[in-house]
Amino acid sequence: MTSVESPHSYPRPQAGEGKQEAFGVYVHWPFCLSKCPYCDFNSHVRHAPIDEDRFSRAFAREIETTAARTPGRQVSSIFLGGGTPSLMRPQTVGAILDAIGKHWRVARDAEVTLEANPTSVEAARFSGYRTAGVNRVSLGVQALDDASLRALGRLHTAREALDAVAIARAAFDRYSFDLIYARPDQTPEMWADELKLAISEAAEHLSLYQLTIEPETPFFGLHAAGKLKTPDEATARALYDVTQEVCARHGLPAYEISNHARAGAECKHNLVYWRGEEYAGIGPGAHGRLDVDGIRHAIATEKRPEAWLMRVETTGNGVITDDRLNSEERADEFLLMGLRLAEGIDPRRYATLAGRALDPRRIAVLREEGAIAIDASGRLRVTKDGFPVLDAVVADLAA
Repeated sequence: MTSVESPHSYPRPQAGEGKQEAFGVYVHWPFCLSKCPYCDFNSHVRHAPIDEDRFSRAFAREIETTAARTPGRQVSSIFLGGGTPSLMRPQTVGAILDAIGKHWRVARDAEVTLEANPTSVEAARFSGYRTAGVNRVSLGVQALDDASLRALGRLHTAREALDAVAIARAAFDRYSFDLIYARPDQTPEMWADELKLAISEAAEHLSLYQLTIEPETPFFGLHAAGKLKTPDEATARALYDVTQEVCARHGLPAYEISNHARAGAECKHNLVYWRGEEYAGIGPGAHGRLDVDGIRHAIATEKRPEAWLMRVETTGNGVITDDRLNSEERADEFLLMGLRLAEGIDPRRYATLAGRALDPRRIAVLREEGAIAIDASGRLRVTKDGFPVLDAVVADLAA
């Protein structure tokens, strides 16, 4: 699965098989060394050692029962997210990938991404992940100055982050890292300088997210009390514009509202989500979208790691929600996700899913306002001016 021979064997597609729809597998490792004050992800801190062998067996069991519902799929991408998956031993990662390969066919060119924090990056560990079958890493750098990293509750320094990027560069042909902007006291000039440094370290891909204040996080309480001041709307827009301009000028244009890549280096797994394709969610708090007997199912698993573990050991899976999406719900989800992409959507696919076409009058108004455009092939996409008000554009089209 990488350019290095792997001792792990994966079932291969048979010669002559036709191209299949993309199918992704997301695996959630829920544990972190500490909880960042802005984070509302399903992540947990445990001071006692994690029983990785027990969790590994549970992942394998849930993979088995999920695969039984989705026979004949060929996996095009695997994403190990969290939490901090790079806290796992390489042999645990290898066991999870082996279980996926045992129960689904895995494409020869499958993308296998592992998220890592700079605090858990070691050259030997990365070599182990590569041997296990990982061929792409995504690093949670978040900022390239120490004051911002401390304010964000990160445990690494800017130097450690850049050292981690260098280790990733040496170990993998493909790597990416994340940065957060619109941080307190950040100016467009400061962000432009930081972004240029980031681009000089990034081979092909950057994920750049505006800081959002999420309910039930420490930042939410601080913000409500006036102790955390984020940039005003005009400054946030200027920071967004700087992001687009600097990245495009340096050959990493946005292919999704928060993701930038050189041509051909887009994250294949995330494209599965944004293009409305099928994916399995494995692990505590994972979400999936599976087609079972021709019906799209929205699936979620138990969030609490130990409760998920016991549920899987008892019933074979951690599923607590399994909703059938009707045509309108599936079409709305396709619209919501697809319009995040620079490539936009094919309105004909929306019409097939929804059983009705998008309202041409609403399309005409949004085109006149410069929020959307339609290319020669008929694809509908959000424009540069429309992206900052994407939610409003989607709501208008979906109404």
